[in-house]
Amino acid sequence: MLIDSHCHLDRLDLEPFGGKLEGALDHAREQGVKHMLCVCITLDKFSDVRDIAEKHDDISCSVGVHPLYDGVKDTDVDALVEHSKHEKVVAIGETGLDYFYNKEPENHKLQQESFRKHIQAANQVDLPIIVHTRDAREDTIQILKEENAQKCGGVLHCFTESLEMAEAAMELGFYISFSGIVTFRNAEELREVCRRVPLDRILIETDSPYLAPVPHRGKSNQPAYVKEVGQFVADLHGLTYQELCEVTAQNYQRLFSKSNI
Repeated sequence: MLIDSHCHLDRLDLEPFGGKLEGALDHAREQGVKHMLCVCITLDKFSDVRDIAEKHDDISCSVGVHPLYDGVKDTDVDALVEHSKHEKVVAIGETGLDYFYNKEPENHKLQQESFRKHIQAANQVDLPIIVHTRDAREDTIQILKEENAQKCGGVLHCFTESLEMAEAAMELGFYISFSGIVTFRNAEELREVCRRVPLDRILIETDSPYLAPVPHRGKSNQPAYVKEVGQFVADLHGLTYQELCEVTAQNYQRLFSKSNI
């Protein structure tokens, strides 16, 4: 079973599909994608994400505020908890820390406060968290530990960091998800990390519409392209494509158990 464990269906480029989301979804299904997790990045757009998931049996969703969005300063635990009660919501996030684009300490403080609130909400409702992390390795792991994130568990999505960080996260029970970046020519260090992550801790994703894998790099990404990510990761681990699909599907179902696939 092929699963795209992280995509933004409300943000896809639908021009190739006549402006219709159904076209993109059908194309993914034609490529063997059996389930998609549509990830929320702003609370004011949560209803769009939720509505997409409500209309399709093979789509789940999350609720959260991405660290790079202005709404991060208004993160509210009660709001996250309330939205998470919807039957289609299987995770909290995406949340986390991104110090790459904004170097201001005050902004980092806002991100950290929001991150903590997401973990608190996730622990309260017993749902996993989806973590975005970039150039914030020490703070990410420290906050996960301080907020007892091992209780809710989760995934470091679109992983691009070090093996040491991956190992620290896995010690807390987290999964590591690889996107199309692992196929990029200059990503050899990331490929080595992928080889070293145990199979029972790996997920695959597109993060579409961003970061399309080779041979689609430069194009707008879409869930159908998780097939290329899966084949590439299978090759790195010396598995058949089908074996990789089954392993990552089992991991997905174990982590996002509310999906009921």
